[in-house]
Amino acid sequence: MNYSYAEYVPMFKALADETRLKIIHMLYEGELCACKILESFNITQPTLSYHMKLLTESGLIYARREGAWMKYSLNEKRINDLRAVLKFEEEVVGVKKD
Repeated sequence: MNYSYAEYVPMFKALADETRLKIIHMLYEGELCACKILESFNITQPTLSYHMKLLTESGLIYARREGAWMKYSLNEKRINDLRAVLKFEEEVVGVKKD
């Protein structure tokens, strides 16, 4: 299997932050409104918007507007693509998992 590793760099960069990792974890439960995500953190709304922009631009999450609210959900295909790359590295290249 041949991967274009460059396309995965934005995803790994987006995941290289504790807040964004927590957001991804929260979205595993399903779609969430930005207001619900914000309640879980001690950050401002503009800071949350910045994090959501990075996650959306990386392709890891979807964003949609519902009236005045922004709703976010995981892009399952991209999450699975990321898993496949990591599994490929483990099996073919010899990167060992703990």
